[in-house]
Amino acid sequence: MFPYFHSVKDFINSNSTSQTNRKNTFDLMTFRDLYQLEIEVDDGSKINLNCNERYYVPSEITWLIKSVGFNNVGIYGCQLGAFSKDVPLTTENYEMLVIAEY
Repeated sequence: MFPYFHSVKDFINSNSTSQTNRKNTFDLMTFRDLYQLEIEVDDGSKINLNCNERYYVPSEITWLIKSVGFNNVGIYGCQLGAFSKDVPLTTENYEMLVIAEY
C-alpha cells in the first residue's frame, strides 16, 4: 500500500547513502515499479540496475497464501526490519509482516 501514498524513489533516496533510485514509473494497473538503481559496492565502484519490482496489497497476499493451504493469515506493519505483531499495518509501512498457520 506504501506506493499508493508515497514516492518510493524519495523514500529510498532519503534513507540510503549507498544507492540512488531514479526514473521511477509506478503502474497502478499492474502494481509494478520500473526504475533504475545505482548502487555503490564494497570497492567504491558503482553499478546500475534496471529494476522491475512488484508490490502486493494485503488482500492479494491473503488470497495467495490461502490458495496454497494456509489459514489464519495475519498481516502486520513494521519499520524497516523491526517486525512485530504489535504494530498494525498502515499506509506508512514500507514493509509488512505476514504470519499464517498451515
